[in-house]
Amino acid sequence: MTEPRARSDPAFDLLGLYEEALPEVYGYLVARCGSRELAEELTSETFLGAVSACRRPDGANVSVPWLIGVARHKLADHWRRLEREERGLRLIHEPESSDPWNEEVDALVARQVLDKLGAHHRAALTLRYVDGLRVSDVARHLGRTVHATEALLVRARTAFRKAYPAKEGSDD
Repeated sequence: MTEPRARSDPAFDLLGLYEEALPEVYGYLVARCGSRELAEELTSETFLGAVSACRRPDGANVSVPWLIGVARHKLADHWRRLEREERGLRLIHEPESSDPWNEEVDALVARQVLDKLGAHHRAALTLRYVDGLRVSDVARHLGRTVHATEALLVRARTAFRKAYPAKEGSDD
C-alpha cells in the first residue's frame, strides 16, 4: 500500500525570497507613508497577501517587483480607507500664489505637506509624482475613472499649493 504524499505548501517558496524582499518592500512603503508603524503593518499585509496568492491554484510567480506592486496596492487600499473616514471633501478655489509644480520642491517640506493633506489627495499625488505612474494607472489603483482621477489631481495640486510654504523673499 502506498502512502499518500503530502503536497508541499507553495508558500514555503516565499521564505527563500523573504530576506531579500523584506527591506525592499518596507523601504518602499516607509518612504511613501512616512510612518514606521504603518509601513510595518502594510509590509505584513503585503507578505500575507503573497502567501494567499501562492496558495491559489493558479499560484502567482512571486518576485520582489511583484511584491512591490502588492505593497503599492496595499498602500492605495489604506489611503482609500482613510479617504472614506475623512469623507469631508473640500473644493479649494483660491488664487494660486506659488506653483511648486514648476519649481524645485524641497523633499522634506513636500513630505510634511503631503502628510497634512487628506488621504485621497496624498494617494493621488504620491502615485502620480513620487511613483511616476500615468494618470490611467493612478485611476486603476484608486478605483476611479480617469476623468475623476484627473479632477482629483487638480484638487490635490491646489491643496498642495495652498499648504506648501512660499519661498522666503518672494513677492507673494
